[in-house]
Amino acid sequence: MSKIPFKNKYGPWVLLAGAAVGLGEAYTHALAKRGVNIVMADNRAELLKDLASRVEKEFGIRIVTIHIDLEQQKAAKEIIHAIQDIDCRLLIYNAAYSRIKSFTSYTEKELDSFIEINTHTPIKLVHAFVQQLKHNKHSGGILLMSSLVGLIGMQLVAPYSATKAFAWNLTEALHYELNVYHIDMMACIAGATATPAYLETQPRYGLFKPAVMKPDEVAEQALDNLGRKTLFIAGLLNRMSYFILTRLLPRKAASAIANSTMRKMYRHKIEKN
Repeated sequence: MSKIPFKNKYGPWVLLAGAAVGLGEAYTHALAKRGVNIVMADNRAELLKDLASRVEKEFGIRIVTIHIDLEQQKAAKEIIHAIQDIDCRLLIYNAAYSRIKSFTSYTEKELDSFIEINTHTPIKLVHAFVQQLKHNKHSGGILLMSSLVGLIGMQLVAPYSATKAFAWNLTEALHYELNVYHIDMMACIAGATATPAYLETQPRYGLFKPAVMKPDEVAEQALDNLGRKTLFIAGLLNRMSYFILTRLLPRKAASAIANSTMRKMYRHKIEKN
């Protein structure tokens, strides 16, 4: 059976939340290469506008930008309202709030940001997007970005780790509910990725160095596996690490190794707190 072209299956429009920088920029290029039009939502207006202009010219696609703070309570409702007359068949939620510090050093505002950006807005957006697809009797897809740190509780990123576990659990559950409507659900579980946000944390590697992927590698692999996998771990080395930690070692040992590695990578962060 021949594979259905990406544009035929998930086009003509894709909604990308968290589109302007890092993985978002990589997704923008990867989608444009596949010939689909993109609704780009992000809170960085100038970067959003510049990227949209460049991609439209390079690939000859159409782009609609939505300048919006995904932390605000009504973000999902405003986005869905903005695309109600646009034939979007695929939602990619790439936006994430992440900080590296000891748990007691987080402010209440920071904890709210984890909840709003990483859980509240995506679940509301997914719910509304599915309702729109069902109303229009369209098939489609939803891709949520998760993280390897969501598979094992990790120190120094405790709120991020917890909210990323939320993403892949939501995906796995909805896979079974939405399959009947021909809506593909997938969580892309990424490891360390050389985005500006990750590089700014200045990780210091010891004996165990994570496999740091390029953003475009993650985006391409995720889109290639959408509709084929429900939980997809980007990168062969990341999949091998996950297998060793979760299949060959007791969870207690796996957690100890992962947390020891994290502590060594960010010992300088602990010393500042």
